[in-house]
Amino acid sequence: MNENAVRGGSPWPGCSGFGTSAADVRALLATAGAERLRSYTHVPYQKVGPSRIPDIRMPFPLELSPHLDNSRRQLRDWVERMGILAEGVWDEDKLRAYDLALCSAGLDPDATPEALDLSAQWLAWGTYGDDYYPLVYGHRRDLAAARLTTARLSDCMPVDGAEPLLPANAMERALADLWVRTTAEMPPGARRTLKDSINVMTESWVWELSNQLQNRVPDPVDYLEMRRATFGSDLTLSLCRMGHGPAVPPEVYRSGPVRSLENAAMDFACLLNDVFSYQKEIEFEGEIHNAILVVQTFFGCDYPTGLGIVHDLMSQRMRQFEHVVEHELPILYDDFQLTEEARAAMGTYVTDLRNWMAGILNWHREVDRYKDEWLSRRAHGFLPDRAPAVPVPSLG
Repeated sequence: MNENAVRGGSPWPGCSGFGTSAADVRALLATAGAERLRSYTHVPYQKVGPSRIPDIRMPFPLELSPHLDNSRRQLRDWVERMGILAEGVWDEDKLRAYDLALCSAGLDPDATPEALDLSAQWLAWGTYGDDYYPLVYGHRRDLAAARLTTARLSDCMPVDGAEPLLPANAMERALADLWVRTTAEMPPGARRTLKDSINVMTESWVWELSNQLQNRVPDPVDYLEMRRATFGSDLTLSLCRMGHGPAVPPEVYRSGPVRSLENAAMDFACLLNDVFSYQKEIEFEGEIHNAILVVQTFFGCDYPTGLGIVHDLMSQRMRQFEHVVEHELPILYDDFQLTEEARAAMGTYVTDLRNWMAGILNWHREVDRYKDEWLSRRAHGFLPDRAPAVPVPSLG
């Protein structure tokens, strides 16, 4: 915008010098208008693949849980019991291609078998919901039904002993099951925090759907802020924190350095997902919520240039994470006069975040979900042999 304004010169006679070109309101409005128009003109389902994967620096070692194989079996049984494979969105092939137990095995390599199963099931539920909203509600162009579903999902998570909602479909049934098992020993405050993080995620799915129905590619700032929510980052971090007990005061988690640490890890993981999922989302799903497409649209550049910008941002976020750990957290510990127990708990939390990033990268590299060979051979959208389930019976 500034370059275009400067080239236009000064519109005011006798005025020159730095800053006067900004007085050309018409030129600025024309440039801003062109950028705004471009955000609505994306043509979906363009051939873009296969996805180009750059050299991604990962300074942290990968560890995998020894309970992975059993967790895969448990996840398959749970998904079947919840009815997720009967709604026309997922089938056995998709479940195998997504291998969400592998992701959990890297996120929490020291988890007990029960904790690993629960983690994999949360990932499956969140991934299923993220697939379900654009496919079912986007296909029907039904934003009202999506909002009603989001409200009903919130009602599946009682905090203060209220009666939970009677589940009407697989997504509600699975969330109600996970909620009871996860919060059985939690005090109300912890339940509220967890519920809020899940609400943030489900409400972000509605935001994505609204953009989809308008064919509006968001701008980079809005996208990065919302991407943390759509990726389920707050949910994952809430579950991580709960495992550390009360040793770390809540105000430490709310401090600037810890929020900077978490945001760096979340942004790295979200951008990583967008790099691997570019072909899947742009070519096969007609999606618009991908950082590379957002950058391409905003700057008017091509795929390789957009990928380069996103890759550079990923690298910067990793360096920011390392900087906070090395330079800012020690000062924070002294400022809050943390006990040795609290410092050890924070050290474990940092390790959890490192495992989180390493495990997510390994999962993206290994699973079929984003690979051209798998994407090219199977049907996308609704399963070809069954009609999609009606998500909210009361809507007809």
